[in-house]
Amino acid sequence: MAQRRMFSKKIVETDFFMEMSPTAKLLYFYLNMSADDDGFVGNPKTIKLISGATDDDLKILIAKQFIIPFDSGVIVIKDWKIHNYIQKDRYNQTQYLDEKKQLLVEENGTYTKCIQDVSSLDTQVRLGKSKDRIGKSNNTMSDKSDDVIPYSEIISYLNEKAGRSFKTTEAHKRFIKARWNEDYKLDDFKRVVDNKVADWTGKTINGQPAEKYLQPSTLFGTKFDNYLNQAPMHQEQAQPYDDLGLPF
Repeated sequence: MAQRRMFSKKIVETDFFMEMSPTAKLLYFYLNMSADDDGFVGNPKTIKLISGATDDDLKILIAKQFIIPFDSGVIVIKDWKIHNYIQKDRYNQTQYLDEKKQLLVEENGTYTKCIQDVSSLDTQVRLGKSKDRIGKSNNTMSDKSDDVIPYSEIISYLNEKAGRSFKTTEAHKRFIKARWNEDYKLDDFKRVVDNKVADWTGKTINGQPAEKYLQPSTLFGTKFDNYLNQAPMHQEQAQPYDDLGLPF
């Protein structure tokens, strides 16, 4: 395994990364330093203890999709291939082959977790092959052009309803595009914003204002469909939490 690790400023100098707590950022660096040549870490809880981070820091890295967790307890650095290029004569394949089979490499170099059989995916690079290959299938939806995705309108609507001032950054666009590629439409994004503004305005979560979760990374992340189909809660109802400690 290579003994040196690199970090891309495209990832660690973004506002999205810098918004995290110092301990969450430190944990991210420690996990990168401990990862194997494919970006996998088999003992993330031990690394958390070594770095002095907390369970919440690990949950934040998962929630913000800087790392991808597996049922086995292994995690992988999502942007590993953006950070690091390891020469073939120094590269040692990961031992976590079952987890590796669950991943794809996007065209921009990031890992993403499969939601269906790898053989049926299109416009994404398969792992575990000697060469990157792009397959086509009628069973999946091809990647949508940025020209048809109303990024600015979605962010503007969120800013208007939540009283925020988010910019249409690449990090925010990544979440919107992921949901758009799942065939959600503009009205779906607006409904999610409306639902969660109604749910979280004026409430607290773990002693913190719930409004802080009214941001693209939370609203347009992996819980999007739950938020879309959840009726806004009444003030007297208890706030449910998911397995990451974040509200549904």
